[in-house]
Amino acid sequence: MALSPCGNQSAVPTTFLLLGLPGLWETRLGLCALFLLLYLLTLVSNLLLLAVVWVDTHLHVPMYLLLCALATSETCLSLAVVPQMLVALASLHGTAILSYQGCKAQMLLSGGWACTNCFLLAAMGYDRAVAVSDPLRYTTRMGHHVCICLVVGCWLGGFIVAGGMCGAIFWMSYCPGQNPLNHFFCDIPPLLAAAQGVTAPSEAAVLLLSLLVLGGSVVAIVASYGSILVAVLKVHGGRSWHRAFATCGAHLTVVVLHFGCASFIYLRPKDRYTLERDCLLSITYAVVTPFLNPLVYSLRNREVHTALHKLLVQRRVEG
Repeated sequence: MALSPCGNQSAVPTTFLLLGLPGLWETRLGLCALFLLLYLLTLVSNLLLLAVVWVDTHLHVPMYLLLCALATSETCLSLAVVPQMLVALASLHGTAILSYQGCKAQMLLSGGWACTNCFLLAAMGYDRAVAVSDPLRYTTRMGHHVCICLVVGCWLGGFIVAGGMCGAIFWMSYCPGQNPLNHFFCDIPPLLAAAQGVTAPSEAAVLLLSLLVLGGSVVAIVASYGSILVAVLKVHGGRSWHRAFATCGAHLTVVVLHFGCASFIYLRPKDRYTLERDCLLSITYAVVTPFLNPLVYSLRNREVHTALHKLLVQRRVEG
């Protein structure tokens, strides 16, 4: 095992100093305002989507129940990451200190909800595949009990995998005292970069679990869209293509945004970690994507438009 450069400070508790991006010091307050705005809009849009589905009984179908589960998961991911990010940006020095246990908790929560999002997107792909390829048996194959089992399974699976990643990361040694992290929150790449001693087993474990989550979810989504393509090819005519795209377009857009950023961040070894690019991608993944997802689904969905209009008219009449 390589000797640690930490020195003899065993009595000093281990903490993590979130540095953000030093190159963005002059714009940190502007970034803080921007992220706060996106954070508030994310909360409002996701809560509005949940309210619309709750109020309109026509939307009490598996597609929208899964969408509500995704909105809840994205909101929880934002809650786990963004407040700490705002504290760091708004502080006098543009930094924030997290305790060892606080960093571990943040990584577990953010990782758990991020993994849950991957599994939920795979479940939503299966739902769309059943709707297009086997519409006559859709209510049987995607009943409410099946939908609930899928959601619970996604949540449990997400946090089990995140627990494994968290165990692998914090199995490594960190210096007593402040460990600087060039990031806005406790994420896997900066923690790998800050670790001391032997890190190869943890890196391998994290890469394997990341492949399991991202690769497994992508394979499931590709299989779902393969069955959709086969079903569409059996029905000749442009109308079938249009209906399939209208049914799956929003989901595909969210899948590309989600897995594109996540794969680039987590499916790489430690020696290819680049500060500025990875930090900005993590921000996109944790802040921008949760803001865009409800907009993508809402803007492309007439049923959501109609339900939202009914909800707003109802509130106006009651007021």
